[in-house]
Amino acid sequence: MTTPVLATGLSGLVGTRVRDLLSHSFDFEDLSLATDIDITQIQQVEKAFDASPARVVLHLAAKTDVDSCEDDKLLAEEGQAWRVNVIGTENIAAAAQKFGKRVIYISTDFVFDGTKESYSEEDKPNPISWYGYTKFIGEEKLTSCDVDVTIVRISYPYRSRNNVREDFVHRLIDTMKNNKKVYGLTDHIFTPTFIDDIANNLSLFLSKNLPGIYHLVGSSSMPTIEAVKLVRDVYHLQAEIIPIDRQTYFRNRAFRPFKLALKNDKIRKLGLKMSAFIDGLKEIRKQDS
Repeated sequence: MTTPVLATGLSGLVGTRVRDLLSHSFDFEDLSLATDIDITQIQQVEKAFDASPARVVLHLAAKTDVDSCEDDKLLAEEGQAWRVNVIGTENIAAAAQKFGKRVIYISTDFVFDGTKESYSEEDKPNPISWYGYTKFIGEEKLTSCDVDVTIVRISYPYRSRNNVREDFVHRLIDTMKNNKKVYGLTDHIFTPTFIDDIANNLSLFLSKNLPGIYHLVGSSSMPTIEAVKLVRDVYHLQAEIIPIDRQTYFRNRAFRPFKLALKNDKIRKLGLKMSAFIDGLKEIRKQDS
């Protein structure tokens, strides 16, 4: 017997894989424009919550394009980033409180400013992009409500090739194949995360009430240029990798945090395992074959 779950963002890069891998255990009720539910409209959200037997809500929906979100900053609370990431989340929180449901909120490493060597769940967020800021405000909207909330932060998700959206790994692969050269950031550290690990480990949070903040991220952090080299080597490509710094690469684009090495010690204490980047790459190469 499957457990009902109200879910937003099931059509996205992460959401589609969550549904693929967990549908044998959970019956996901899709809250999206495709089912005539706009999460920025509180009446529509409340109607769906009232009609559902689900006791848990998986809130994946967000505007995640960092540069497009930065453009939205000029529109402030009228922009799509604010409306989806903040108002949508506020509506989810209000409806969950009204109808007695708990919420699992998928957040991001971009809530941090990237000035520390690494970040744990106890570190205080200080977002420096509009995307990161709206996601952090979403976190605050939920934690300020009288509901059981689990905040799950993820980082640079990647997966096997799909017809939903290209992840950063497959953008790199396609660039290498077409142009035979690619830029590699020398001064940006990140924590790539295999989406299959996110999906499979979310089953624990869906099954048990584990309130608090958790970093559901990969087990290796590295400079971007090292990740680019791993992609090239694992996929046996012959690409020229050109070193470049952040200031040059992100000129006229949204500013990115410098160091986004997130620790996942807290989830490991729960018995959850996350792949190192090279192991995740090897697995998606098998899946891509």
